[in-house]
Amino acid sequence: MRRILFTAAVALATLPAVAMAHPKLLSSNPAANATVAKPNKLTLTFSEKLLAPLSGVDLTMTGMPGMADHAPMPIKGFKTAVEGDGKTLAITLPRALPAGSYDLSWHIVGADQHKIAGKYSFSVK
Repeated sequence: MRRILFTAAVALATLPAVAMAHPKLLSSNPAANATVAKPNKLTLTFSEKLLAPLSGVDLTMTGMPGMADHAPMPIKGFKTAVEGDGKTLAITLPRALPAGSYDLSWHIVGADQHKIAGKYSFSVK
């Protein structure tokens, strides 16, 4: 009887580790802190499948060459879609991003129904 209880306790102790796994950002294009030529598409690849209707990004231009006091400017008009194996969030821009610095804030919901968010910066030359 003790062996059965011990085995059950060990099995229950390992379940939260599995249940607590959340999607993680594996890669991005452009990468965090990168400087790139004028992109017209951005991608974020995660460790798990995403729920497309609940996942998205906010893109903000935070600096522009030659304008020291440039106020943050939200970028609008882009489309987001989950592509490929369901783990890549693609951001298609209506035109290439102009030179400047940008913050990309993302929020996704994975198959486990947990909302995860993050943010990184990149520059366009």
